[in-house]
Amino acid sequence: MTITVRFAELRDRDRCEELLNLLVGNTAASENIFSGQVFKTIVAGGHGRVLLACEDKLALGMASISFNYALRYDGRYAQLEELIVDPVARGKNVGGLLVEEALKTARDEGCKEFGLYLLESTKHNQPFYEKYGFGVIGHEMRQSL
Repeated sequence: MTITVRFAELRDRDRCEELLNLLVGNTAASENIFSGQVFKTIVAGGHGRVLLACEDKLALGMASISFNYALRYDGRYAQLEELIVDPVARGKNVGGLLVEEALKTARDEGCKEFGLYLLESTKHNQPFYEKYGFGVIGHEMRQSL
């Protein structure tokens, strides 16, 4: 079967939530990880996009990206927020297809840079991202509000 990547639509909300649950370790779809309103906003475009890698009608993986503005770029940049591949689809290059399409989407949106954060728990993914041209630059600090 062929895997295709497309933008998520509102009808994909439940499957996107299932995939996000895989990322954060929740097994019950009733956890309500994200709100319907935020999903609607991102799916509508402008602030970001949700990409789905599908085989037939089943979404095997998902990537969400956000678009932001920064003075240092004098314009927009993109950020990979989540990248999830269903364990049953590992080895099918689903993650690679999603990263390639996310990069293309960011270019098409006029973004001047594309970033992502590797957490301590995801540092093992660094070689994967390096295959797609990412390099390590600096560190991050955050605070919950």
